[in-house]
Amino acid sequence: MGPVPTVGSRSRRGDRRHRTFRFDDPDGRVGLETLIVSAGSTVLQVPLTVRDEPLEGAGGALIAQTEHSVLGTRWVYDGLGDPRFVLMLAGVAMTGRGEALGLAPVDGRWCIAPSNIRIHGGGWTRRPVPVDGFELVADELNASVLRDDRCAFTVFRRPTGGPSPAIGLTATWEGTEGGLVLAEVRER
Repeated sequence: MGPVPTVGSRSRRGDRRHRTFRFDDPDGRVGLETLIVSAGSTVLQVPLTVRDEPLEGAGGALIAQTEHSVLGTRWVYDGLGDPRFVLMLAGVAMTGRGEALGLAPVDGRWCIAPSNIRIHGGGWTRRPVPVDGFELVADELNASVLRDDRCAFTVFRRPTGGPSPAIGLTATWEGTEGGLVLAEVRER
């Protein structure tokens, strides 16, 4: 795992805020979540996976081992070191589809849980494109670069505002002007 900036937690109003979005694992076994943390003018993107067993060959991406009161031991990884997260993030960045729908019981009924963030992706054409096989080739404080045989995929750990990339992923939330660029995909 590359350099991961940290942001402490404070309870004073306005000092620290976070937002989250999730993806559904096709196999239903891996938790796939991204935290967007704001501290003053600094915004951090923290991609995470939570697994029910260690991920072979990903020891360098391991952040923590935790105990869940019901599910037992869990392993938490930097999402960019977990092929399942990268596959889902690349797919959503290219197509704009795949964010998990949050549901919660309210007064005995299932309701869509309100989200404090909206992600927007897309730009890929209708032809099939593999989203597996990405390897991390650069992992820096501000951005990480992954490559496969066809594309370069940049994930911004410190996303900033700007125009939406032709193929990529942006995020908006109440109080933001425009969007923050979270990821960009370019054909090589």
